[in-house]
Amino acid sequence: MDFNDIQNAWNNEKTENVVLPDNLEKIQSANMPLDKIRKNLRTELLGQIFVLFVICLLPFHSEFPSKFVGPYYFIYGIIVAISIYYLAKLFLFYKRLDKVALTTKDSLYETYYDIRLNMQLYKTFTFALAPFLMIYLAVYLFFRTPDSIEILNGNFENGKLVLKVVVFMITILLVGVLTEWWVSFYYGKYAKEIKKVIDELKEEK
Repeated sequence: MDFNDIQNAWNNEKTENVVLPDNLEKIQSANMPLDKIRKNLRTELLGQIFVLFVICLLPFHSEFPSKFVGPYYFIYGIIVAISIYYLAKLFLFYKRLDKVALTTKDSLYETYYDIRLNMQLYKTFTFALAPFLMIYLAVYLFFRTPDSIEILNGNFENGKLVLKVVVFMITILLVGVLTEWWVSFYYGKYAKEIKKVIDELKEEK
């Protein structure tokens, strides 16, 4: 095969994934928001572990009733089990991001959709812990207001019952709203910057 044959064979190759210098520069501009996501995720993982440690120590507080220690750690064990599952997945996501090299459109697409998927995973993690937050809130209310135990015996004032139900409803709504806001603020705005680069590359086709 002479030089012309080699050149013709090269020209006939598909060039869909070939990145032009201008496009390469634009693709690599997504590295800055990606670095922000990496940094935030690392901080988040360390923060979650620290919070779990602090929660573990709460029963050692002098005012914590001894009769609640056993049930507390039973619920805490469930929380830790759930947290290990989700935090392990988020850690693996962090390791993937740490190895990402944005050099092609395909790598940019894959990274963006991986980020979106793990943003949903983070929300699921928070919502999975929400019921246990409600249990802790209920126990706290019973502990701080001893007359609340009368609700379990069927002796209660309608006004107090309605107030506690409203508190629980507001807490659930706040968990949802704050989770959406946090994910959007901490990760979403950087994901949008990457999406903007993707959209610009599509317009150049």
